[in-house]
Amino acid sequence: MAHEKLDVSPGPDDRSVKMSDGQIRTVPASWELLPPGDAGLTRRLKSLGPTWTVKEKKGRRSFSKGVWAPADQIQIAKSSVAADRDKPQYAKRKAADADRRQKKQAAYVEDFHGAVVAFLRFDSCYDDLAKHLATAVTDHATPVGSGTVARTQRIPLERRAESAVIAWMRHQTTAYDHMTIARVKGKRREVRRMLAEESRRLLEKYRRGTEVDCATCPLAKAIVKQ
Repeated sequence: MAHEKLDVSPGPDDRSVKMSDGQIRTVPASWELLPPGDAGLTRRLKSLGPTWTVKEKKGRRSFSKGVWAPADQIQIAKSSVAADRDKPQYAKRKAADADRRQKKQAAYVEDFHGAVVAFLRFDSCYDDLAKHLATAVTDHATPVGSGTVARTQRIPLERRAESAVIAWMRHQTTAYDHMTIARVKGKRREVRRMLAEESRRLLEKYRRGTEVDCATCPLAKAIVKQ
């Protein structure tokens, strides 16, 4: 078992892991834990020999807690990766990758902003408000690593934009952040649905071009605050 590449869960103490079948195993004495954060080093380490990758599941997401491997194997991986990264080609490739990611992110931000404006569909008399709201939602939702719905690929862009607007309004135009919600299964989801309906009714006023008192409207006030 120790010579295989396995995905495991954290064990009851610092040098134990939980196998997929629920069995608790002690990490071999000659092994060390490589912390997460360097994908290239992790890939190199896994290519060299046995590893136990520790993943902790929280809700629907899994988070890496590092990789257990023989200590000498980790040192070999570190030396190998460091040697590669000292080469001029590595710096050029990193710069090119960063430039490509930056361009991809800029294009996505532009597309997402457009999708938000399309979802809002405000009457022309509220064009400026729509643009400010779309910018506020986009700035909040699109940063890489933000963990917001805008970063998921599981749903279409249009639904991401809609969900991001409703989420932004939940925090900016309702009392959600200060509510005391009973710790009952499904209660928080119920409250969110209720607040989402409130937000949708508020958006409809702007879509119809209904006259709104910007001094008292929670949406207008939130945008000014931004």
